[in-house]
Amino acid sequence: MARVRELGHLVLYVRDLERSRHFYRDVLGWPEVTVVAGIGVAFSAGRTHHELLLIEVGPQAAPIPAGRRVGLYHFGLNIGESDDDLRRARDELLAAGAEIVGTADHTVTHSLYVRDPDGNEIELYVDALPSEVWTAHPELLASPIRPLAL
Repeated sequence: MARVRELGHLVLYVRDLERSRHFYRDVLGWPEVTVVAGIGVAFSAGRTHHELLLIEVGPQAAPIPAGRRVGLYHFGLNIGESDDDLRRARDELLAAGAEIVGTADHTVTHSLYVRDPDGNEIELYVDALPSEVWTAHPELLASPIRPLAL
């Protein structure tokens, strides 16, 4: 049987490649790796060859349905080591006109939620506890979600 070792990459369809490229590269600061055959662009923070691939599908593509649905809810990106890093990210996102949709204290992480230009939700987070703590106490992953005041 195959065994998952890690999440390798995400691929998102986007309406407007340049608009999404700007968001992920210039607003979130994700390093761009390459343009893919004129239809997409790949990004990597250096962990692997690419962690995100955007593929342009054009302005007529159906929007993401609102509310509870089957499929991707959000994906998480670690952006630092402290709430100060989250505050800086919040301020930079607001200055760039990004849509912030919430914050949360998950006990093991502190998170800020944003939407990309196509409505995909992204969790920007920092670890709130050292890995030794949540590894020894995995029940902490099921802690109630609390509001996070940044």
